Amino acid sequence: MTEALARGWLLAWIAWSAVPVGSLVLLLVHAVTGGRWGETLAPALRPAAALVPLAALAFLGVALGLPADYPWASGGGHAKPDVLRLYLNPALFLLRAVVTLAGWSFLALLVLRGRPGKLAAGLGLAFYGLTISLASVDWVLSVEPGFTSSAFAAEIALHQILAGLAFAAVASPKGLDARGARDLAGLLLATLLGVLYMGLMSYIVAWYGDLPPKAAWYLKRGEGAWAGVLAAAFVAGGALPFGMLLFSAVRASPATLRVVGLLVLVGLALHAAWFVLPAYGAGAGPAAALGLACLAGLGIASALLLRRLARRASGRLRHA
Repeated sequence: MTEALARGWLLAWIAWSAVPVGSLVLLLVHAVTGGRWGETLAPALRPAAALVPLAALAFLGVALGLPADYPWASGGGHAKPDVLRLYLNPALFLLRAVVTLAGWSFLALLVLRGRPGKLAAGLGLAFYGLTISLASVDWVLSVEPGFTSSAFAAEIALHQILAGLAFAAVASPKGLDARGARDLAGLLLATLLGVLYMGLMSYIVAWYGDLPPKAAWYLKRGEGAWAGVLAAAFVAGGALPFGMLLFSAVRASPATLRVVGLLVLVGLALHAAWFVLPAYGAGAGPAAALGLACLAGLGIASALLLRRLARRASGRLRHA
């Protein structure tokens, strides 16, 4: 049960943390580029970005379950000895995680204290680009060492940005009118196409490369129930939202965009499960069940924290 709980927590943390981190990235992008879309979505993105420090704190559950989550942490797996010694070892893994999450938390606090300048936001995005390149390998790919993909970090980054946009659609700021909804719909559509493109091209490149580690990774995730999980992720998080966003009435309706956002979030969570759980073999089922419970718990904790922050902000406004 302890092993399954650790793995379920890892899955829940990866799926849940995509929303605050993606929201932070969007706020940093807006600080550099400007635009009406950022002002419209700020009421939803800023509270979500405020959860980044909570995501850093919740990573303690991953750190405590390290041997259960990652085979290399307990001397297993198929990684090369040099890789285990110089990169995949618990001390360096935790050090990289601390630097990454502390940096992201600092950027979130910087954004929340006031709109950062273009230079600070640009440096923040550069830091994010560097750290997500390492974090995507550490937190996701290393559950099954041996498979590598140069495009995987970009795919995870797009997942996080899409999760932030989907949350903004579900949250639907009060000031979101038809014009703002169309802006959000356009961003959702473009990012969704980017996610679908990266996933498909990564598979095509791996297929043409015909390398045993890549083939084994995809074959394991194409067998039995995992093929169904991938199909469900594609339909719920890709095909249905994409088809809905083709209609102008949907793009102009905040209420309908909530449905699109919810579908995207469900699809992203299923995709995260498809990435991680097949590595655990027979233990994937219990990990999935406990992961769903952990995800619900993280969602409730997030809602309570956001409500408390909203009350504190309204109290400050009253006293001002």
